[in-house]
Amino acid sequence: MDVDMAVGLVAAGFAVMGAAGLAAPTRVLSQFGVAVETASGRNEVRAVSGGFGVAAALLLLIAPDSMDTGARVALGALLAGMASARVVSAVVDRALSWPVFIYGLIEVVAAALLYWAAGLF
Repeated sequence: MDVDMAVGLVAAGFAVMGAAGLAAPTRVLSQFGVAVETASGRNEVRAVSGGFGVAAALLLLIAPDSMDTGARVALGALLAGMASARVVSAVVDRALSWPVFIYGLIEVVAAALLYWAAGLF
């Protein structure tokens, strides 16, 4: 896999996350057993999952070359932080569902791909 393919794959994942968050906010959290029943709740999901996902995808795809490394490291760190928080939550709550495990695994792989694309290993 070359660097452009790795970055494109992660950008595609962010784009899917963003599109799902914008188009179907109630479905985003329902996979975790969380009901989103108010306009404010849907707004929050659209902002955090939707807006963040779309912005991250665009940053990876259209950032000037001078920003590539910084964007990759920053988004890799955010993904690693998300995965780490899932581990902390699993330990504290003594529970780990399949969706949480799968998303955590995706976050770890995506972070590693971005760190690799940034030249960190």
